[in-house]
Amino acid sequence: MTKADTYEQTAKEIAAVLEGEGNGIARMATVSCLLAQAFPGNIWTGFYMVDPEKPDELIVGPYQGTLGCLRIPFGRGVCGAAAETGQTQVVRDVHAFEGHIACDSRSVSEIVVPVRTEKGELIAVLDIDSPDEGTFDEVDKEWLERIVERTFTA
Repeated sequence: MTKADTYEQTAKEIAAVLEGEGNGIARMATVSCLLAQAFPGNIWTGFYMVDPEKPDELIVGPYQGTLGCLRIPFGRGVCGAAAETGQTQVVRDVHAFEGHIACDSRSVSEIVVPVRTEKGELIAVLDIDSPDEGTFDEVDKEWLERIVERTFTA
Protein backbone atom coordinates (compact mmCIF):
# COMPACT_ATOMS: atom_id res chain seq x y z
CA MET A 1 0.00 0.00 0.00
CA THR A 2 1.42 3.40 -0.96
CA LYS A 3 1.45 6.44 1.32
CA ALA A 4 -1.31 8.00 -0.81
CA ASP A 5 -3.39 4.82 -0.45
CA THR A 6 -2.99 4.96 3.32
CA TYR A 7 -4.07 8.60 3.37
CA GLU A 8 -7.06 7.88 1.15
CA GLN A 9 -8.23 5.06 3.41
CA THR A 10 -7.62 7.13 6.55
CA ALA A 11 -9.50 10.11 5.11
CA LYS A 12 -12.50 7.87 4.47
CA GLU A 13 -12.33 6.51 8.03
CA ILE A 14 -12.12 10.03 9.47
CA ALA A 15 -15.13 11.16 7.44
CA ALA A 16 -17.17 8.12 8.45
CA VAL A 17 -16.40 8.43 12.17
CA LEU A 18 -17.03 12.19 12.25
CA GLU A 19 -20.26 12.22 10.25
CA GLY A 20 -22.71 14.35 12.22
CA GLU A 21 -20.16 15.37 14.90
CA GLY A 22 -19.92 19.14 15.21
CA ASN A 23 -17.60 19.53 18.20
CA GLY A 24 -14.17 20.76 17.15
CA ILE A 25 -12.29 19.11 20.02
CA ALA A 26 -13.87 15.73 19.23
CA ARG A 27 -12.98 16.21 15.58
CA MET A 28 -9.34 17.04 16.42
CA ALA A 29 -9.05 14.08 18.80
CA THR A 30 -10.38 11.71 16.14
CA VAL A 31 -8.10 13.03 13.39
CA SER A 32 -5.08 12.76 15.72
CA CYS A 33 -5.94 9.21 16.69
CA LEU A 34 -6.62 7.89 13.20
CA LEU A 35 -3.58 9.56 11.63
CA ALA A 36 -1.32 8.27 14.43
CA GLN A 37 -2.66 4.76 13.91
CA ALA A 38 -2.21 4.98 10.14
CA PHE A 39 1.39 6.24 10.45
CA PRO A 40 2.78 4.65 13.64
CA GLY A 41 6.37 5.70 12.83
CA ASN A 42 5.54 9.33 13.59
CA ILE A 43 6.23 10.37 17.17
CA TRP A 44 3.69 13.18 17.57
CA THR A 45 0.41 13.77 15.77
CA GLY A 46 -1.94 16.45 16.99
CA PHE A 47 -3.22 19.96 17.17
CA TYR A 48 -2.17 23.25 18.64
CA MET A 49 -5.21 25.50 18.96
CA VAL A 50 -5.33 29.29 18.81
CA ASP A 51 -5.82 30.44 22.39
CA PRO A 52 -8.93 32.70 22.47
CA GLU A 53 -7.45 34.59 25.44
CA LYS A 54 -4.11 35.12 23.66
CA PRO A 55 -4.93 35.11 19.93
CA ASP A 56 -1.26 35.34 18.90
CA GLU A 57 -0.42 32.12 20.72
CA LEU A 58 -1.09 28.41 20.18
CA ILE A 59 -1.98 26.10 23.07
CA VAL A 60 -1.66 22.33 22.98
CA GLY A 61 -4.82 20.51 21.95
CA PRO A 62 -5.75 16.90 21.29
CA TYR A 63 -2.76 14.78 20.27
CA GLN A 64 -1.16 11.35 20.25
CA GLY A 65 2.45 11.07 21.39
CA THR A 66 4.78 12.18 24.13
CA LEU A 67 4.46 15.46 26.01
CA GLY A 68 4.27 18.43 23.64
CA CYS A 69 5.01 22.08 24.19
CA LEU A 70 2.16 23.68 26.08
CA ARG A 71 2.28 27.06 24.31
CA ILE A 72 3.85 28.29 21.09
CA PRO A 73 3.83 31.98 20.07
CA PHE A 74 2.96 32.78 16.47
CA GLY A 75 6.18 33.07 14.48
CA ARG A 76 8.21 30.67 16.70
CA GLY A 77 9.12 27.22 15.49
CA VAL A 78 7.45 25.32 12.69
CA CYS A 79 3.99 25.50 14.27
CA GLY A 80 4.29 29.22 14.92
CA ALA A 81 5.48 29.78 11.34
CA ALA A 82 2.43 27.93 9.95
CA ALA A 83 0.12 29.94 12.21
CA GLU A 84 1.73 33.26 11.30
CA THR A 85 1.96 32.69 7.54
CA GLY A 86 -1.16 30.59 7.07
CA GLN A 87 0.93 28.23 4.92
CA THR A 88 1.68 24.55 5.37
CA GLN A 89 5.25 24.01 6.52
CA VAL A 90 7.10 20.90 5.31
CA VAL A 91 10.46 20.66 7.07
CA ARG A 92 12.97 18.00 6.06
CA ASP A 93 15.28 18.65 9.04
CA VAL A 94 13.99 20.70 11.96
CA HIS A 95 17.54 21.31 13.18
CA ALA A 96 18.09 23.45 10.08
CA PHE A 97 14.85 25.42 10.65
CA GLU A 98 15.62 28.80 12.21
CA GLY A 99 13.81 29.17 15.52
CA HIS A 100 12.86 25.49 15.83
CA ILE A 101 11.41 24.62 19.23
CA ALA A 102 12.54 21.20 20.45
CA CYS A 103 9.43 19.97 22.26
CA ASP A 104 10.70 16.40 21.74
CA SER A 105 14.42 15.93 21.10
CA ARG A 106 13.67 12.90 18.88
CA SER A 107 11.89 15.04 16.29
CA VAL A 108 13.84 15.40 13.04
CA SER A 109 11.26 16.20 10.35
CA GLU A 110 7.89 17.91 10.67
CA ILE A 111 4.81 18.98 8.77
CA VAL A 112 2.36 21.58 10.05
CA VAL A 113 -0.96 22.40 8.35
CA PRO A 114 -3.06 25.46 9.28
CA VAL A 115 -6.66 24.66 10.25
CA ARG A 116 -9.32 27.19 9.27
CA THR A 117 -13.05 27.48 9.68
CA GLU A 118 -15.36 27.78 6.68
CA LYS A 119 -15.07 31.57 7.18
CA GLY A 120 -11.27 31.39 6.86
CA GLU A 121 -10.51 32.00 10.54
CA LEU A 122 -7.40 30.21 11.83
CA ILE A 123 -8.42 27.97 14.73
CA ALA A 124 -5.47 25.58 15.01
CA VAL A 125 -2.57 23.86 13.29
CA LEU A 126 -2.15 20.13 12.70
CA ASP A 127 1.39 19.14 13.66
CA ILE A 128 3.08 15.82 12.84
CA ASP A 129 6.66 14.98 13.86
CA SER A 130 8.89 12.15 12.68
CA PRO A 131 12.17 10.84 14.11
CA ASP A 132 13.51 10.45 10.56
CA GLU A 133 14.86 13.10 8.20
CA GLY A 134 12.78 13.88 5.12
CA THR A 135 9.70 11.92 6.12
CA PHE A 136 7.21 14.42 4.73
CA ASP A 137 6.71 15.41 1.10
CA GLU A 138 4.10 16.71 -1.35
CA VAL A 139 1.96 13.59 -0.87
CA ASP A 140 1.68 14.32 2.85
CA LYS A 141 1.04 18.01 2.20
CA GLU A 142 -1.70 17.33 -0.34
CA TRP A 143 -3.50 14.71 1.73
CA LEU A 144 -3.21 16.44 5.10
CA GLU A 145 -4.47 19.72 3.64
CA ARG A 146 -7.37 17.81 2.08
CA ILE A 147 -8.19 16.03 5.37
CA VAL A 148 -8.03 19.29 7.34
CA GLU A 149 -10.21 21.13 4.81
CA ARG A 150 -12.84 18.36 4.69
CA THR A 151 -12.85 17.96 8.46
CA PHE A 152 -13.05 21.58 9.55
CA THR A 153 -14.67 23.54 6.71
CA ALA A 154 -17.17 21.09 5.21
